[in-house]
Amino acid sequence: MGRWKPDARGRLEQAALDLYGERGFEKTTVAEIAARAGVTERTYFRHFADKREVLFGGSGELRDMLTGAVADAPASTPPLEATADALETISAVFRGNLDRTRRRQAIINANPELREREVIKMAAFATALAETLRQRGVPDPAAALTAEAGIAIFKIAFERWIAAPGEKELPEFIRESLNELKAVTAAA
Repeated sequence: MGRWKPDARGRLEQAALDLYGERGFEKTTVAEIAARAGVTERTYFRHFADKREVLFGGSGELRDMLTGAVADAPASTPPLEATADALETISAVFRGNLDRTRRRQAIINANPELREREVIKMAAFATALAETLRQRGVPDPAAALTAEAGIAIFKIAFERWIAAPGEKELPEFIRESLNELKAVTAAA
Protein backbone atom coordinates (compact mmCIF):
# COMPACT_ATOMS: atom_id res chain seq x y z
CA MET A 1 0.00 0.00 0.00
CA GLY A 2 2.97 2.31 0.30
CA ARG A 3 3.48 5.15 2.73
CA TRP A 4 0.80 5.68 5.40
CA LYS A 5 -1.59 8.54 4.68
CA PRO A 6 -3.81 10.20 7.29
CA ASP A 7 -7.62 10.11 7.43
CA ALA A 8 -8.22 6.57 6.22
CA ARG A 9 -11.87 6.80 7.28
CA GLY A 10 -12.48 9.95 5.25
CA ARG A 11 -10.71 8.50 2.22
CA LEU A 12 -12.80 5.32 2.50
CA GLU A 13 -16.01 7.35 2.65
CA GLN A 14 -14.96 9.38 -0.39
CA ALA A 15 -13.88 6.31 -2.34
CA ALA A 16 -17.17 4.57 -1.58
CA LEU A 17 -19.21 7.59 -2.69
CA ASP A 18 -17.21 7.82 -5.89
CA LEU A 19 -17.46 4.12 -6.70
CA TYR A 20 -21.12 3.81 -5.76
CA GLY A 21 -21.81 6.79 -7.99
CA GLU A 22 -19.80 5.36 -10.88
CA ARG A 23 -20.77 1.68 -10.69
CA GLY A 24 -23.71 1.48 -8.33
CA PHE A 25 -23.82 0.09 -4.82
CA GLU A 26 -24.44 -3.52 -5.84
CA LYS A 27 -21.53 -3.68 -8.28
CA THR A 28 -18.95 -2.20 -5.92
CA THR A 29 -16.89 -4.39 -3.59
CA VAL A 30 -15.15 -3.58 -0.32
CA ALA A 31 -11.87 -4.55 -1.99
CA GLU A 32 -12.42 -1.90 -4.67
CA ILE A 33 -13.28 0.76 -2.09
CA ALA A 34 -10.18 -0.09 -0.05
CA ALA A 35 -7.96 -0.04 -3.14
CA ARG A 36 -9.35 3.33 -4.28
CA ALA A 37 -8.71 4.74 -0.78
CA GLY A 38 -5.19 3.32 -0.71
CA VAL A 39 -5.77 1.02 2.27
CA THR A 40 -6.21 -2.70 2.86
CA GLU A 41 -9.54 -4.47 3.28
CA ARG A 42 -8.53 -5.10 6.86
CA THR A 43 -8.28 -1.34 7.40
CA TYR A 44 -11.70 -0.93 5.81
CA PHE A 45 -13.21 -3.37 8.31
CA ARG A 46 -11.55 -1.55 11.22
CA HIS A 47 -13.72 1.43 10.32
CA PHE A 48 -16.90 -0.13 8.91
CA ALA A 49 -18.74 -3.41 9.50
CA ASP A 50 -19.84 -3.78 5.87
CA LYS A 51 -20.16 -1.81 2.65
CA ARG A 52 -23.46 -0.22 3.73
CA GLU A 53 -22.00 1.24 6.89
CA VAL A 54 -19.65 3.52 5.01
CA LEU A 55 -22.81 5.52 4.17
CA PHE A 56 -24.24 5.35 7.70
CA GLY A 57 -21.09 5.50 9.82
CA GLY A 58 -21.94 8.59 11.88
CA SER A 59 -25.49 7.56 12.80
CA GLY A 60 -24.74 6.76 16.43
CA GLU A 61 -23.02 10.07 17.02
CA LEU A 62 -25.84 11.94 15.30
CA ARG A 63 -28.45 10.15 17.45
CA ASP A 64 -26.45 11.00 20.58
CA MET A 65 -26.20 14.66 19.54
CA LEU A 66 -29.96 14.78 18.97
CA THR A 67 -30.90 13.18 22.27
CA GLY A 68 -28.26 15.16 24.13
CA ALA A 69 -29.59 18.44 22.79
CA VAL A 70 -33.14 17.51 23.84
CA ALA A 71 -31.97 16.37 27.27
CA ASP A 72 -30.04 19.63 27.76
CA ALA A 73 -32.93 21.92 26.71
CA PRO A 74 -34.31 24.11 29.48
CA ALA A 75 -37.09 22.38 31.42
CA SER A 76 -39.51 25.14 30.41
CA THR A 77 -39.07 24.41 26.69
CA PRO A 78 -42.12 22.62 25.24
CA PRO A 79 -41.31 19.12 23.89
CA LEU A 80 -41.82 19.93 20.20
CA GLU A 81 -39.75 23.12 20.46
CA ALA A 82 -36.96 21.25 22.27
CA THR A 83 -37.05 18.66 19.50
CA ALA A 84 -36.95 21.28 16.73
CA ASP A 85 -34.10 23.11 18.47
CA ALA A 86 -32.20 19.82 18.70
CA LEU A 87 -32.80 19.14 15.01
CA GLU A 88 -31.37 22.54 14.18
CA THR A 89 -28.37 21.75 16.37
CA ILE A 90 -27.60 18.48 14.58
CA SER A 91 -28.05 20.15 11.20
CA ALA A 92 -24.63 21.74 11.78
CA VAL A 93 -23.17 18.35 10.84
CA PHE A 94 -24.42 18.89 7.29
CA ARG A 95 -23.24 22.50 6.93
CA GLY A 96 -20.90 22.84 3.98
CA ASN A 97 -21.62 19.28 2.82
CA LEU A 98 -24.58 19.77 0.52
CA ASP A 99 -22.95 18.22 -2.56
CA ARG A 100 -21.67 15.21 -0.62
CA THR A 101 -25.04 14.82 1.08
CA ARG A 102 -26.85 14.94 -2.26
CA ARG A 103 -24.55 12.27 -3.68
CA ARG A 104 -25.02 10.05 -0.63
CA GLN A 105 -28.80 10.42 -0.73
CA ALA A 106 -28.94 9.65 -4.46
CA ILE A 107 -27.05 6.41 -3.81
CA ILE A 108 -29.43 5.50 -0.98
CA ASN A 109 -32.52 6.37 -3.04
CA ALA A 110 -31.31 4.16 -5.90
CA ASN A 111 -31.01 1.03 -3.74
CA PRO A 112 -33.86 -0.68 -1.82
CA GLU A 113 -31.47 -2.24 0.72
CA LEU A 114 -30.02 1.17 1.54
CA ARG A 115 -33.46 2.81 1.71
CA GLU A 116 -34.47 0.14 4.22
CA ARG A 117 -31.33 0.85 6.26
CA GLU A 118 -32.19 4.58 6.22
CA VAL A 119 -35.72 3.84 7.49
CA ILE A 120 -34.28 1.69 10.28
CA LYS A 121 -31.88 4.49 11.22
CA MET A 122 -34.70 7.04 11.40
CA ALA A 123 -36.84 4.66 13.47
CA ALA A 124 -33.95 4.24 15.91
CA PHE A 125 -33.66 8.03 16.14
CA ALA A 126 -37.39 8.29 16.94
CA THR A 127 -37.14 5.59 19.61
CA ALA A 128 -34.16 7.26 21.27
CA LEU A 129 -35.80 10.67 21.04
CA ALA A 130 -39.04 9.39 22.62
CA GLU A 131 -37.07 7.85 25.48
CA THR A 132 -35.24 11.15 26.05
CA LEU A 133 -38.55 13.02 26.10
CA ARG A 134 -39.93 10.53 28.64
CA GLN A 135 -36.87 11.17 30.81
CA ARG A 136 -37.75 14.87 30.62
CA GLY A 137 -41.17 14.01 32.06
CA VAL A 138 -43.19 13.96 28.83
CA PRO A 139 -45.80 11.21 29.22
CA ASP A 140 -46.84 8.77 26.52
CA PRO A 141 -48.34 9.02 23.99
CA ALA A 142 -47.09 12.64 23.81
CA ALA A 143 -43.43 11.57 23.96
CA ALA A 144 -43.82 9.08 21.11
CA LEU A 145 -45.94 11.47 19.03
CA THR A 146 -43.45 14.30 19.51
CA ALA A 147 -40.51 12.08 18.59
CA GLU A 148 -42.22 10.77 15.45
CA ALA A 149 -43.29 14.30 14.49
CA GLY A 150 -39.73 15.52 15.02
CA ILE A 151 -38.31 12.84 12.76
CA ALA A 152 -40.98 13.62 10.14
CA ILE A 153 -40.05 17.31 10.34
CA PHE A 154 -36.40 16.43 9.84
CA LYS A 155 -37.06 14.07 6.92
CA ILE A 156 -39.22 16.61 5.08
CA ALA A 157 -36.79 19.46 5.77
CA PHE A 158 -33.83 17.31 4.69
CA GLU A 159 -35.53 16.30 1.43
CA ARG A 160 -36.40 19.92 0.68
CA TRP A 161 -32.86 21.06 1.50
CA ILE A 162 -31.11 18.59 -0.79
CA ALA A 163 -33.60 19.30 -3.59
CA ALA A 164 -33.26 23.09 -3.29
CA PRO A 165 -30.67 24.95 -5.36
CA GLY A 166 -28.80 26.10 -2.24
CA GLU A 167 -31.21 28.92 -1.49
CA LYS A 168 -31.51 28.17 2.24
CA GLU A 169 -29.72 26.20 4.90
CA LEU A 170 -31.16 23.10 6.57
CA PRO A 171 -32.16 24.86 9.83
CA GLU A 172 -34.43 27.19 7.84
CA PHE A 173 -36.17 24.22 6.25
CA ILE A 174 -36.53 22.63 9.70
CA ARG A 175 -38.27 25.75 11.05
CA GLU A 176 -40.51 25.96 7.97
CA SER A 177 -41.48 22.30 8.33
CA LEU A 178 -42.23 22.79 12.03
CA ASN A 179 -44.40 25.81 11.24
CA GLU A 180 -46.24 23.83 8.54
CA LEU A 181 -46.94 21.05 11.03
CA LYS A 182 -48.20 23.56 13.58
CA ALA A 183 -50.46 25.16 10.94
CA VAL A 184 -51.86 21.78 9.87
CA THR A 185 -52.57 20.68 13.44
CA ALA A 186 -54.10 24.04 14.38
CA ALA A 187 -56.50 23.79 11.44
CA ALA A 188 -57.59 20.27 12.38
